[in-house]
Amino acid sequence: MKYHTALVSLSALLFASSALNAQDAARSTPMAPDLPPAMPAAQDVDYAGTVSLDIDATDVTRGVYSVTQVFPVAAGTKDLILMQPGWLPGNHSETGPYSLLANFHFYADGKEISWVRDTVAVNAFHLALPEGTKAVTASFVHTSPVRGNEGRITMTREMLNLQWEKMSLYPAGYYTRRIPYKASVKVPAGWDVFTALDGKVRSGDTLTWDVTDYQRLVDSPIFAGKYAQSWDLGHEVTMNAVADKPELLGIAPEHMEYYRNLVDESLATFGARHFDTYDFLLALTDRMGGIGLEHHRSSENQYEPKAFIDWDAMDWDHNVIAHEFVHSWNGKYRRPADLWTPDYQQPMQNTLMWVYEGQTQFWGYILAARSGVQSKQTVIDQFAVAAAKYLEGTPGRSWRSVEDTTHAPQLARRRPLPFVSLTRSEDYYVEGALTWLEADQIIRSGTKGKKGLDDFAKAFFGMRDGDWGELTYDFDEVVETLNGVYAYDWADFLKTRLYKTNQPAPMRGIEMAGYKLVWKEEPNSYEKGRAGYSNSLNLTYSLGVGLSADGTVGATLWDSPAFDAGLVNGSQIVAVNGESYSADTIKKAITAAKTGNAAADTPIELLVKRGDHYETVAIDYHQGLRFPWLESTTPGKENGFDRLLDARTR
Repeated sequence: MKYHTALVSLSALLFASSALNAQDAARSTPMAPDLPPAMPAAQDVDYAGTVSLDIDATDVTRGVYSVTQVFPVAAGTKDLILMQPGWLPGNHSETGPYSLLANFHFYADGKEISWVRDTVAVNAFHLALPEGTKAVTASFVHTSPVRGNEGRITMTREMLNLQWEKMSLYPAGYYTRRIPYKASVKVPAGWDVFTALDGKVRSGDTLTWDVTDYQRLVDSPIFAGKYAQSWDLGHEVTMNAVADKPELLGIAPEHMEYYRNLVDESLATFGARHFDTYDFLLALTDRMGGIGLEHHRSSENQYEPKAFIDWDAMDWDHNVIAHEFVHSWNGKYRRPADLWTPDYQQPMQNTLMWVYEGQTQFWGYILAARSGVQSKQTVIDQFAVAAAKYLEGTPGRSWRSVEDTTHAPQLARRRPLPFVSLTRSEDYYVEGALTWLEADQIIRSGTKGKKGLDDFAKAFFGMRDGDWGELTYDFDEVVETLNGVYAYDWADFLKTRLYKTNQPAPMRGIEMAGYKLVWKEEPNSYEKGRAGYSNSLNLTYSLGVGLSADGTVGATLWDSPAFDAGLVNGSQIVAVNGESYSADTIKKAITAAKTGNAAADTPIELLVKRGDHYETVAIDYHQGLRFPWLESTTPGKENGFDRLLDARTR
């Protein structure tokens, strides 16, 4: 019987193969064409001369930047490839806004010439030069977004954020540090202009700076505004702010003192500095797009408009300054070897982002508390939110490691995802920070409090005081430096916590530091401030959903009661137990259905609108409101977390 079955199967396979051969004979079968030549690899040699870059940034009505560049070319040059930067520093993926540049015209010694876009590297322009060409002029515009759904808004009637890489070209085939640029910008009349570039000269409303290389230029963005102010923070560090309205700049002197503390605390933590001067560039706005982006000698930051003048209420919003400042040491000076690239065409690899961003997230929290930029309680509450996320809010930890999330910027390009709790996003930031908290507590426990991650910071980031370049590292150096602080199996610790899936929630560092995660019916100060400002409601750890002011679902936790009921992003809760939706209505319903209350056996009934369809769903949930908090396990006594957050310079 088995022999007969095998013969039948073999006959069927032979018949199918014959049929396929007959089909192949009757259809066209093209062969793959050759791809065009790849872009020339960057060489560590000097470019032919200084490139001029002139930008007119005065059209604040339409948000258009007009650009003119002149590229000198070496004698005998027949072909020139000009590139739009693609792999932008600090973006962790290919995010060059290629489609925003328009109206290209190229001229060889004043005569217009044709151009061809590369069919694979679509950010590259091929120019065939007439014999004897000495210089090529490029003229084009950068059409910056005027609505949020078009991209980040960088120009309003009150301010602008000029990022050179978004509106300039560079010649292919060179290390960007070997291409000299002379830049100028014209701004609206009377606007103040802030940047880390050296040698500023202002003539009317046109500004120029010293010749610098393209790498340094790209690393030195501009904030400019109608309403602006600067404060000296000491140590050659300056706070430069632009605002939607002049009164938003009215920060109390004692609050600006916290930023001076931040500079002191950071220098004390790292033990060296790798910049000669440093400029915080801060926008107090809800009109220009939000940003937090690191640079070696500056950082681009956005606060909500009243973050300076409503200091206590906006405490939740103050962390980005500390985070981006840490990046001057971690990410800009010390950089993973596979993340450093010689130009903006070579792809970046993110394998050590749990150091680059994870430890920066850790130090951003710690230094904000040490300096007073954020209150100690707000920082503890941020850790509570982080702990809850990885204890109950990220079922994707079962299949995806923290290290694998370092690919998220390339996979998702920071676009919203339908079920991010399952797919995971860039968790190397916050789960990375919790991992470094555990490392700190292991060191403190093993050395009886004599050492901590501060000692790693000095050894790893604080070397070569005054070195303003980039010093790369790899996994082995991270482990070696940790072992130099305290001998431990750090390779296994990091590989287990970060490279393996389905690990226990990263709670051990918090617990070793003398705190525990508890659940309360009211949000902690950080969550209350953040949700209150956005008029949203976070029910992740009760129903399993986050809601906007009108009940629209922003995120659903995988396998939660809301998920089981079919609530997905974009659906809207219209009514709760027969009453119109409001945050108070749904919270009261959740509380009433809690076990032990009169309505404990009754499901919560929701009227849900999804598109044009209305549906009544019942959620059988009875655990009440749950918001994460951290509580000390050593009440009345200082513990490891308290000591970690204590100021070092005061």
